[in-house]
Amino acid sequence: MRSILNISLPASLASEVRKEVKAGHFASTSEFFRHLWRLWNTEKLLRDIKKSEADFAKGKFKVLKSFKDLR
Repeated sequence: MRSILNISLPASLASEVRKEVKAGHFASTSEFFRHLWRLWNTEKLLRDIKKSEADFAKGKFKVLKSFKDLR
């Protein structure tokens, strides 16, 4: 199920979005913003991984002795 989300953009940004869609880089304005969301989500995941790596390097981890320890 999809939801409609209306956003307000400055005219210059709206123009850039329309140019990208018209140039064929995206099928629609919605696809443009879905692409931006995917990029943001990927970057968020990368930040989370880097934080986990830093925590691990500081010794902040749990030693698992069995699969039950995953809970």
